Amino acid sequence: MKGTLVRSIGLVVALLLSSAGIAEAHVGTGGSSGFLSGFLHPIMGLDHVVAMVAVGLWGAQLGKPAIWLLPVTFPLVMALGGFLGLVGVPMPGVEIGIALSGVLLGAAVLTESRPPMIAAAILVGLFAIFHGYAHGAELPLGENALFFSLGFVVGTGLLHAVGIVIGLLYQWPWGKVTVRVAGGAVGVVGAVFLWNAIA
Repeated sequence: MKGTLVRSIGLVVALLLSSAGIAEAHVGTGGSSGFLSGFLHPIMGLDHVVAMVAVGLWGAQLGKPAIWLLPVTFPLVMALGGFLGLVGVPMPGVEIGIALSGVLLGAAVLTESRPPMIAAAILVGLFAIFHGYAHGAELPLGENALFFSLGFVVGTGLLHAVGIVIGLLYQWPWGKVTVRVAGGAVGVVGAVFLWNAIA
């Protein structure tokens, strides 16, 4: 059972990494192109990847109902942020907000933080606005906004699912360490992006 779970996680990570070779999908005007471009957008940005995986990790670590509530909250609120970015509503500090999401969500997993569920959902939703805004504001020229938006919501959901799968290891003693280390790694990556954002 453990071997199968580890192999499954490895397969998902390998598929995500192998998609790095098709980052040029930002060209074209068709619906399928727009969807693929949006789908790849969160997957191709490490700042987005770590935060979205952390949402899944934290949800799995917290258990029910967080395991589904946090990963559902994020893309729903992210769609609002994406709309704000698409229509050009000014939002200062987007890069700092994205970097802070990695730092704080990673720290929450590392320290096994267990705030009230509403506080966890609000924190996740706040960070989702920044991530969504960045996706919406970076819509490639000529792409279909609807399909692009659907794509980045689905891509985000996949990253949450990766975090949840890894987070399910938390039920074993060795898995607790693995999940906390993953949270720490997310926090470190977020700190690097935060340093770059404020430097």
